[in-house]
Amino acid sequence: MSAPATRREDLARGVWRENPVLVQLLGLCPTLAVTNTVANSLAMGLATFFVLLGSSVLVSSLKRVIPHQVRISAYILIIATFVTMADLLLAAIVPDIHKALGAFIALIVVNCIILGRQEAFASKRPVGRSALDAIGMGIGFMVALLLMGTFREILGSGSLLGVPLFGSGYEPWVVMILPPGGFLTLGGILLFLGWSRQRRGPAPKLRHWPHGVTTGRAG
Repeated sequence: MSAPATRREDLARGVWRENPVLVQLLGLCPTLAVTNTVANSLAMGLATFFVLLGSSVLVSSLKRVIPHQVRISAYILIIATFVTMADLLLAAIVPDIHKALGAFIALIVVNCIILGRQEAFASKRPVGRSALDAIGMGIGFMVALLLMGTFREILGSGSLLGVPLFGSGYEPWVVMILPPGGFLTLGGILLFLGWSRQRRGPAPKLRHWPHGVTTGRAG
């Protein structure tokens, strides 16, 4: 695979094909807890994106310096530093949303998406590829949160970013902004994705020909 193709794969992998929430089912605690509004979803997505990108770049830069025996502790320390920065930024810029997110900002430290990418990718790849992987995973996480937040706010509050959509006659589905609404929304999205993959059918098997020529299965 050529270098440009590799970079594109690093960037695109986490957005959809290996989406951390919708495919790998990681980071479900903040996904279910804070997606009752689009604003909360966006703030959490941006904070996680910032932490993931910053920690991936730093871990990749220091991978030859960090002793193997203490690598996990070092990764957590690096992640915690960026989480503290994100926490202070949110408190200064959007204090109301910061208050609504509560402890879930601090819990970014133990988000398995972030620590998993440091151990599986950033600690073994150059800085550029690690940054692209973090950007793709961060965007994928934000897409999942915004998708859930949009459904839940529209159905549960009848609004989008606080702007009423249906007028005074709309009866909100209150359950959608409560914890059960997170499970219902995620289950519905996963059901739809599974149904769409089933309709597309399995990917065609590859047939290997002499001299290294590879084609799709005939028929």
